[in-house]
Amino acid sequence: MRYTRARRTALGALAALALVPLVACGQGNATAAPPTASSSAPATTKPYTGELKALEREYDARLGLYAIDTGTGRQVAYRDGERFGFHSTFKALAAGAVLRKYSLSGMNKVITYSRDDLIDNSPITEKHVDTGMTLRELCDAAVRYSDNTAANLLFDAIGGPKALEREVRRVGDDVTQVERIEPELSKWVPGDTRDTTTPRALAKDLRAFALGDVLRKPERAQLRTWLKTNTTGDALIRAGVPKGWVVGDKTGSGFYYGARNDIAVVWRPDAAPIVMAVLTNRGAKDDVHDDKLIAEAASVVADTLS
Repeated sequence: MRYTRARRTALGALAALALVPLVACGQGNATAAPPTASSSAPATTKPYTGELKALEREYDARLGLYAIDTGTGRQVAYRDGERFGFHSTFKALAAGAVLRKYSLSGMNKVITYSRDDLIDNSPITEKHVDTGMTLRELCDAAVRYSDNTAANLLFDAIGGPKALEREVRRVGDDVTQVERIEPELSKWVPGDTRDTTTPRALAKDLRAFALGDVLRKPERAQLRTWLKTNTTGDALIRAGVPKGWVVGDKTGSGFYYGARNDIAVVWRPDAAPIVMAVLTNRGAKDDVHDDKLIAEAASVVADTLS
């Protein structure tokens, strides 16, 4: 389903009628990572701000978004410096870290584990306890199926959560904090900075691994394949961009506060890729998320950067 700008514009007009002083976008409680575009590239003007504010009102949620056109440097930024729990989106970066450490030639290494290692939401690893799985298979399970046990085994393979934090520091991210493993890392609550990031920092990290030179070309191609064939993201960024745009994404959701995220590289047929991170949560601990919020936010990005 493609969300129309006319509907969002109407929502923005309604929001404007009830306008109250807004918190400046990007002025959250974390220092934003440096922009990935050249400093000479102008930021997009912000007619989209009203649309995104209207989405927050409609879905009763906090929305953080950062997107960049990697060809022109044009950006869409909204609460892009505020902290959110990153939840399972980290699995894309963990797979990238494994690829950097082991390269494709080492991805056939078999990792064994026991039933005691299995945790909830492990649809792939639970089938292979007797045989173990290769690093390649574990990355596939973590990225494409968001398998939690696979993600923890990837942490083990690179040296733990702090090893992943060191990986993102290497690409200039001094914001993201990686502290715990699954499932604890997905139990973010307001005020906790553990296992948090900002939309800007997370988009920069994804760009570095999927489009930059952190990985060699063969490893980068493998990561892109896992992202493009992800099975958990059809209702999120993919649902908000035009047909013919190819989305490689990694989703995430939290235990509490209706937290729901999606990060993606979006390949367009006639222009350079867009990299975006859309992070959301709601106000009450037992709230549930609505995937349409992220889809509609992605539609705003697509319209703005087209």
